Amino acid sequence: MNQIEPPVIEYAQVAPLLVVFGAAVLGVVVEAFAPRYLRKAIHMPLTLISLIGAFVLTVWQATQTPHNAAAMGAIAVDGPTLFIWGTILILAAVSVLLINDEDHFVAQASALPGSAEEEESLTAGAVHTEVYPLALFAVGGMLLFPASNDLLIMFVALEVMSLPLYLLCGLARRRRLLSQEAAMKYFLLGAFSSAFFLYGTALLYGVAGTVDFRGIAEALTRVGGMDTLLLAGTATLGVGLLFKIGAAPFQAWKPDVYQGAPTPVTALMASGTLVAAFGGLLRVFWVALGGLEWDWKPVMWGIAILTMLVGAILAITQTDIKRMLAYSSIAHAGFLLVGVVAVGDAEQNRAALTGLLFYLVAYGFATVGAFAVVTLVRDAGGEANHLSRWAGLGKRAPLLAGVFAFFLLAFAGIPLTSGFLGKYAIFAAAGGADAWPLVVVAVIASAVAAFFYVRVIVLMFFSDPAADGPTIAVPTIGTSAVVGLAAVATVVLGVIPEPVLNLASLAAESLFVR
Repeated sequence: MNQIEPPVIEYAQVAPLLVVFGAAVLGVVVEAFAPRYLRKAIHMPLTLISLIGAFVLTVWQATQTPHNAAAMGAIAVDGPTLFIWGTILILAAVSVLLINDEDHFVAQASALPGSAEEEESLTAGAVHTEVYPLALFAVGGMLLFPASNDLLIMFVALEVMSLPLYLLCGLARRRRLLSQEAAMKYFLLGAFSSAFFLYGTALLYGVAGTVDFRGIAEALTRVGGMDTLLLAGTATLGVGLLFKIGAAPFQAWKPDVYQGAPTPVTALMASGTLVAAFGGLLRVFWVALGGLEWDWKPVMWGIAILTMLVGAILAITQTDIKRMLAYSSIAHAGFLLVGVVAVGDAEQNRAALTGLLFYLVAYGFATVGAFAVVTLVRDAGGEANHLSRWAGLGKRAPLLAGVFAFFLLAFAGIPLTSGFLGKYAIFAAAGGADAWPLVVVAVIASAVAAFFYVRVIVLMFFSDPAADGPTIAVPTIGTSAVVGLAAVATVVLGVIPEPVLNLASLAAESLFVR
């Protein structure tokens, strides 16, 4: 009889993943056995300690000899993976500080909106502490997704990342019906995108006989780029990946979900999910399908242009601040796609990946900070998200309005902000790869996007506040820390970007070592 050899797992290399998933499982145990009044007191430190511990392990792992693959080759632990892990963990820890404000989440999700049962749960002060393990499972999926070295592991990571977010989107304390509608839309469209991803995986397996990225890359040298099955698999797989980043024409879910979800969950999705999705997109198209570059690059050009224009133009028409930020996120996804198509020789790849990694850090911090400010501007029915309610905010709360304006300027790419350096790095890399027409479109889209950012700033500082204007909630320590940290990061990355750029450049080297 042939003995089955046990799998070899490099536990040290995947320790950050194990810590986050282990804490998530422990959180489920806490939900099952701990008294209700003790759960939050256990969950909050457990969640933060696990995220910080995973970040420390990631930093430690980055100082060790780099490895290409772990867990029988299923997980790639290289420079880009470690950089993305560190980014996601920091953004997740910051988002958890917002999630800790229990005022954002429904008291009892099973109660019908407006029912007596819901009123009783609100009166009793019930809270949903399940949000903490759900957030940890989502973060664990975010970590695994860009590190996946084969398509099946990536599909598992996609579901682990997405399923908790579907639930979290439906737990808003106010505007319950809008929140539940957002969760349902996200679930249904996400299920379709997952089906496309899985079908693309099956087609690529039919071509290559493997789902391993290296095996797929080697198979491309045998079958060439004109195989119908290969092109169909690439297209359907791309649909699943482009959905997660909100690229046009697969962006329809984003405005509704961003608007309806609890704002702390929106902050986590807008930052961490985007970082993870782009990490996975790069690993599929640059590593597995790099030999098919001349087939998918023209399509990606078109998608990048469409995404930038759709995000920038439709954002102008929005009257809800969260929907405006959603379309802003779509436009930024288009800017990031400009870096994706900048693939070329090793030097061009390194420049493009360096710009992408830096942009993801810069955008992530500014996004979390912006949504943290949104949570503080409130009406009687909850957050004052209609733009008309933000009129004169600069006179009511000049410091808060000033910080929000600074985040908007960073989104617009104004010099001395992190957004300017991020865009410059990506556009310069695309120009070096002879993608100047795409850069020209990106600059035009940036100018259009700057209009609606400046419109909000003018509304806040050059309009008179209404007599019945919104109130400014007293920020908790956690929310204050989030806004302060995001503002400092946006300033530092705009004025002294060299340390992070150097880390990104160093991380970018090892993706192409084969």
